Amino acid sequence: MLDPLRIPAATWSDPGVRDALSRRDVGALFRRISQLTGASQTRIGGAVGLEQGYVSRVMAGRKVTSIEVLERIADGCRMSDEARAALGLAPRNRPCQDDMALPPPQRQSDPPVGRSWREDIRAAAQLWEGDVKRRDVIRQMAFSSAGYTLPALRWFTAPAPRNVEQTGLHTVGQPDIETIREMSATYRRLDNQYGGGHSRYAVARYLHQEVAPILKDGHYETSTGRNLLSAVAELTQLAGWQAYDVADHGVAQLYFTRALELAQAAGDAGLGAETLAAMSHQATYLGHGVTGVDLARAAKQTANRAGLTVLTAEATVMEAHAHASLRDERACTAALHQAEITLDRADRSSTPQWLGYFNEAYLSAKFGHCFRALGKPAQAERFAARSLRMDEQYVRGKAFNLALLATTQAQQGEAERACAIGAEALTLTARLRSARAIRYVRELQTELTPCRQRGSVQQFIRRIDAVLGTRR
Repeated sequence: MLDPLRIPAATWSDPGVRDALSRRDVGALFRRISQLTGASQTRIGGAVGLEQGYVSRVMAGRKVTSIEVLERIADGCRMSDEARAALGLAPRNRPCQDDMALPPPQRQSDPPVGRSWREDIRAAAQLWEGDVKRRDVIRQMAFSSAGYTLPALRWFTAPAPRNVEQTGLHTVGQPDIETIREMSATYRRLDNQYGGGHSRYAVARYLHQEVAPILKDGHYETSTGRNLLSAVAELTQLAGWQAYDVADHGVAQLYFTRALELAQAAGDAGLGAETLAAMSHQATYLGHGVTGVDLARAAKQTANRAGLTVLTAEATVMEAHAHASLRDERACTAALHQAEITLDRADRSSTPQWLGYFNEAYLSAKFGHCFRALGKPAQAERFAARSLRMDEQYVRGKAFNLALLATTQAQQGEAERACAIGAEALTLTARLRSARAIRYVRELQTELTPCRQRGSVQQFIRRIDAVLGTRR
């Protein structure tokens, strides 16, 4: 693991750095930082959330004009307010620190930037357009756990706008909002049945071509405006989930962040909690357990505020999974117990449609993942088997659960049973466009490798490679 990039405070007074900032020449800035600190392109990219290849092209002369990317660079480099101003960015109102490592989640000296809801719309529209046009500046974004710190802090500290109204050319009414929500429901159903890759770019195009003009040019009063932003936030969150499912993790992080901002502008605490839970899910999946715990707790607190008990249960089980990834068995089992109790007393009559997937089968699957992460395959197997009592419309979820069950069996030395169940998981995975489904089957393949001399295991491993491609 790379050491965090540390840039001394004196760097921002260096003549070469000041000249690069004044010209907004990010390539020259990166080259000078590399000279002063000895940082490689990979370390610089890791700090600012960009792929090494993109950093290399920037250092070779490629221009950076996106405010989104400039903000990410400024945050990752921990620029002083004077340096940010030279780059044309708003100040963070914080002193420049000698230790320029990425900020821990509990840091309180970094207040979020004051932004209007119109700026949130512009940021979201810029993301949709960049995604649709496959711009490198979007596609080369890398996931950074620290990238969730300021959005989560802003969620708790920035007040929702009083007036979300606009005098535009075209009147926006309830039918427009219902159309967006119906599109969300349709794309969510496709996502569950075929995986995120099936319609990810279709959702991005719809947001860019149909939704952005309504937001930017529409005429609406505050009540309609909030409902509109809530509907758009829901679809944006789904786009983030699809990007996450196909392993576009940096893009997914951008979508989740934009969704959280739109939910805040809409005053929709429930959707904000769901988005924070999704952010926790992604962080834990990528091995950032501490961030996963923090985001899950933020989601739980928000769900309590929204009065959605089912959502509180979901956030609690996300926290449990993050604890399990950190091998904290005591904290994990306590959270699992609380999640189970909370779901038992939940009133499902007021559950939003986007939360319909969270039920006893989903909870059992999360229990299974937790116990597997804790190295307890026998307990994990019991819950994985229980998770298969599920709605058949969730094809991707069933593929996950079958792979989980087979993996727990393989870990207990039951190779024949694991191959039989794994074959079902592979059949479903072959129909999906889901990097997560592929990863779970590959993990099963790894568990079976010690038994590959057995005929049935060897045959199944060959089938996996035939369907998914030979493993490198």
